Amino acid sequence: MVNPSKLGVVTKVVDPQELYQVITQASSQNPAEVHASSKRVEELLDYFGTFDGLHEIAATRSVPLPVRKQSIIQFKNKALNHWKSRKLLSDEQRVRIRSRCMTFFNEEDDTIAECNEVIVAKIARQDYPMNWLVPLMVNFSIRPSLLADIMDVIRTNLEVLCGSPISDPRSTLALRRSLALLNSVLKEFSGVKLLAGVNTMVKIIDQLHEVMFAYYSKLSSMISALVPLALSDQRTADNLIVAHFIYKCLVKMALWLWPRLAQPESGFAKLEPWFLQLFQSSTGQLKILSELRINLVLALRASGTSDRLTLLSVDRLTRHVRVFGKFFRRLQQLKPDKFVQLPTSNQIVLYYWDRVVQATNGPPELIQDAPTAVFPVRFLLQAMVLFKENLSRWTPFRKGGPKTETTLSQEFVEDAVRLLVTRFIPLNLADLEGWMSDPEEWVNLEDKENDQWEYELRVYVTPLLETTFKQIIAQPTVDSASVIQKEALYCAIGRCATHLREVIPFKAKETNQYYPIIKRRIAWLIGKWISDMCSPANDPNVWDILIHLLRDRGPGTDSVVRLTAATALRECIDTVNFDIDVFVPYLPTAVIELVKLMGEADTMEAKQRLAKSLNVVIECAGPRVTPHAQMISEGIPQLWTAAGEEWLFKAQLLVVVTSLVSVAINLDEDALNLWLAAVRNSSSLGYAGGPGLIDLVPLAVSLLSNNLDLLGKIVSIVESCLFVDAPAVLQSFAQPLMNAFVKALTGQAITTNQKDILVCLQFLTQLAPATLWGQAMHFAGLFSHIINLLNHDDSPPILLTECIYLLARIAIADRQMFLQLVSATAETMNLPELKIWEAVLDHWWRQFDHMSEPRHRKLAALGIASLVSTGRPEVLDRLPNEIFNLWTDVFFEVKESKSLAENEDASPLTLHWDLDHVPQSYYADSETTVEFDRRKTLLDNDPVRTTQVTNYVAAALQEAERTCGGIHIFNQYISKTDPTLLKQLQNELQSE
Repeated sequence: MVNPSKLGVVTKVVDPQELYQVITQASSQNPAEVHASSKRVEELLDYFGTFDGLHEIAATRSVPLPVRKQSIIQFKNKALNHWKSRKLLSDEQRVRIRSRCMTFFNEEDDTIAECNEVIVAKIARQDYPMNWLVPLMVNFSIRPSLLADIMDVIRTNLEVLCGSPISDPRSTLALRRSLALLNSVLKEFSGVKLLAGVNTMVKIIDQLHEVMFAYYSKLSSMISALVPLALSDQRTADNLIVAHFIYKCLVKMALWLWPRLAQPESGFAKLEPWFLQLFQSSTGQLKILSELRINLVLALRASGTSDRLTLLSVDRLTRHVRVFGKFFRRLQQLKPDKFVQLPTSNQIVLYYWDRVVQATNGPPELIQDAPTAVFPVRFLLQAMVLFKENLSRWTPFRKGGPKTETTLSQEFVEDAVRLLVTRFIPLNLADLEGWMSDPEEWVNLEDKENDQWEYELRVYVTPLLETTFKQIIAQPTVDSASVIQKEALYCAIGRCATHLREVIPFKAKETNQYYPIIKRRIAWLIGKWISDMCSPANDPNVWDILIHLLRDRGPGTDSVVRLTAATALRECIDTVNFDIDVFVPYLPTAVIELVKLMGEADTMEAKQRLAKSLNVVIECAGPRVTPHAQMISEGIPQLWTAAGEEWLFKAQLLVVVTSLVSVAINLDEDALNLWLAAVRNSSSLGYAGGPGLIDLVPLAVSLLSNNLDLLGKIVSIVESCLFVDAPAVLQSFAQPLMNAFVKALTGQAITTNQKDILVCLQFLTQLAPATLWGQAMHFAGLFSHIINLLNHDDSPPILLTECIYLLARIAIADRQMFLQLVSATAETMNLPELKIWEAVLDHWWRQFDHMSEPRHRKLAALGIASLVSTGRPEVLDRLPNEIFNLWTDVFFEVKESKSLAENEDASPLTLHWDLDHVPQSYYADSETTVEFDRRKTLLDNDPVRTTQVTNYVAAALQEAERTCGGIHIFNQYISKTDPTLLKQLQNELQSE
């Protein structure tokens, strides 16, 4: 083994025996062993040689299978991200691993083989062709070995498969593994965008395209001659899976070439004939295989044959037919305009459509979502999607105009539209049963986009739909068949709304229907018609119908109708032409019903959709919604509580609250309570794709400056925003926020509100770094205001004490920032710095006696210690008396608290602050919200709780000694101390 020290990195070397033992435990069926080994596995992954050892274990066939699986999974998940690391792998080990990867061709376990495919592909992306080489005996040269090795296995075993009448399982397995490996490598390189990877892919295609095409041509001729009896032969199943893998490799190369063939300067013109040959042969082969499969399945149904091999062969044939559709669909997606110009492309799409027609005209049991169905659903979906996309590229037949390959006859268009409207779009029995059994889930599934129903029939079907509309709309809906047919027509019109607006004048008049099916589709159609701007949202008839459907709970309606009406309401309101003046009479009912429906809905997905509709109503109605804000705010707390752990719905409720607060003109206490609840229950101030609570911070800042009546509630909102994300708030609004704080403090705010602001500022200094608030604090004049409070004889003691707490928090957070604030404030107030220090230090000692809670007294001790560590002479002059006395008091109190805590007879009046007994006011009534945990976390990590005061003071004294110029200068301050006090202090510091 290579010594890792030679690699220039000092790291631990793995013990192979320990590695094997740990991996064995990790693959055990015993949960205790798995848990015990998991941490050690993570540690060993950082050892030199672990990756090579894991790969060797995986490649050793004598090792138990679970251990091999665990090893190769660990290698796949970890080693590939560190493949170039010289700390964990040597060049020799990489060579061994690459060589070992080529030993898995006969691997019987699919998991191990699939992991090896990923490993080879990822390593090849980094190493091939420069490092994945093999020496040649001739001229001592080298050549890339990866593809050569894989192709050797493919060629050898393909000859065995095609040349022997008897199936060889081991040879077939090696052939399958090698083809799957090649497919994985092609897939990896097809995604490379860098020039070196592109050049490698070009070389790979040059090397493989002709030989792989020849291989498939050879097998396809054998598959095309299948007869029903051959399906039970193992050889047939082998031929099908091998042909399938070969064709997938061809598809990877062709799809990579397809977009590049349209670029003349790309230099791929020489491969265009091969691409066209592959495409044309694929269209022909698809027709052959599809017809063959249909006939084979019909024959098997008639004979009743269902043995294992027969079913396996049919399954593989079905998958192979489907891969052709995937190939055509991907070509269509990449270059839709070019796709229709490919030779035989339109014929193959029309062939697919003919199969759809054939399937719909046959018995229903022929269509199933199963590989043994005559017409599998997935095959029909491919056909419909291909037809739908090509339909937009074709042109309708014009009388007297030229007829081309992409021209559709009028008869074809009419037949296609009639088939869609009468056979595919109408609801079936399963749809109606789903509607009745679970209405909300039915709406959720129905409204999700699905290729099965997205038929854009385009402009040239307009005459047929116009005629059909006039015929069906006049027919009375007297039975379920007529109801379902009319519903299907409405669906088709909605899909083609933008093309039909000129020929079908939309007038929302169908208000006399009593069938939920029709009512639901009417609401859906109105939403589509208005949202596609086919008609402006200023017709009172629109709102009459939607509001009626939204609130109607009588016979002939249900929750599906109401949920659909709520969605349609959102679509109609959220348009450019929305006229709030027309909608205002309907606004109260809309708000009431949406809130009511949210409470009635059973599923969270339905509640979310309703909340989105309510949010759009609030946003678009703007200040007009203010009279209804109380009704909304009263309903949301119950919804929030009932949601439990459904955070997606809760997030949508927070968006509603954000919008409501944003548009409200006069915020009353109820609105502020709602705002506060939203912030306290939110995990973030921002929401992707919509308004966030962060957008309301400017409003909170404005109210903080100007609203004295509700100042306490506003301070709570600001404080809660800081607990959610103080850095985000300060990065955007630090200066306006500090200005607002100062304006409130210097105005006519009552003492209680001023105290709340100072407490909020204390939290601010703990929740964000000083770089985000220090400068803003000075420019706003906040520090100056604190000094003025300290110097003013009439300042309330409670405010003076809170000022000292705030100064202590600043000193603990960043003592250099404290010094800068003192210096800048002295300059601003035109005072010597000494005067600032005197005000601060005088009150630090005076207010210490007003601090009733031990946690606050310790805070004062830590804060003054931080100032002592700066070595400022103004502070050190106070050491012998005030500061040393303050510290000894705190030392004694902490010791006393601990002693009392150990005594079972301790007085209940003793405050054990270090045991998390803080006043209830600390949590500010947040116990039932997410904010409670945020406050608890801040408390648990508070230096007052986590830092031992004696150690902190000792470190501060040592720092002060260094900062002030050495022990001799420092002793000049200490020598003035009373010997008894000094001895007591020294004993306390040494006893810890």
